[in-house]
Amino acid sequence: MFIKKNCCCLLILFSIMTETGFTQDWANLGQFKEDNKTIGLPAQGEKRVVFMGNSITSGWLSTMPSFFAGKPYINRGISGQTSPQMLLRFRQDVIALKPACVVILAGTNDIAGNTGPSTLEMIEDNIASMAELALKNKIKVVLCSVLPVFDYPWKSGLQPADKIITLNKWVAKFAKENKCIYLDYHSAMADERNGLKAAYGNDGVHPNEAGYKVMAVLAEKAIHLALAKYEK
Repeated sequence: MFIKKNCCCLLILFSIMTETGFTQDWANLGQFKEDNKTIGLPAQGEKRVVFMGNSITSGWLSTMPSFFAGKPYINRGISGQTSPQMLLRFRQDVIALKPACVVILAGTNDIAGNTGPSTLEMIEDNIASMAELALKNKIKVVLCSVLPVFDYPWKSGLQPADKIITLNKWVAKFAKENKCIYLDYHSAMADERNGLKAAYGNDGVHPNEAGYKVMAVLAEKAIHLALAKYEK
């Protein structure tokens, strides 16, 4: 009787987990698993750079692929992801690839509540953990500001603009205190409402080609500075 009851409970628990998504690959660890194996380790003298992020990072490949062409740049952005998801896959999608530098852009989907309610402190903890993991593994770190957003089209009314500014101030402070480079996209791309300039995006969140061109110049400078400044 005891065994039957336990089996019944396990079946119910498994059913609940399946319905709520707990058996799924929540952090999407499978997205780049095979590609990571194919890429392998950097060649001698290669200064590999991994871009860790969400749709703003992944969208770079389709909107402005020339930025990555012919460079040791690896894009590890996954659309819709939040900072805890990135943190879970940080070892396999960044550290295991042995880059010289990582460019981390995270936080906007947390503020939008993509994986549930999230405080700024929770986002800060996850970004700090990714940076600390990278630094511990002798990877130079570029920490990006969250891009300006006045309103999320898929979750309107959250008033994210001020939250993003507050988070970016923390990112800048953390970068300064922990030998990371702060990459300020926000100042270059914000309009008078602290939303994304209309010229740089079509939905108020994601950059268009003009937006990525602005980001490309800033990213190149930040990467160069990160590799040069802390060479020792």
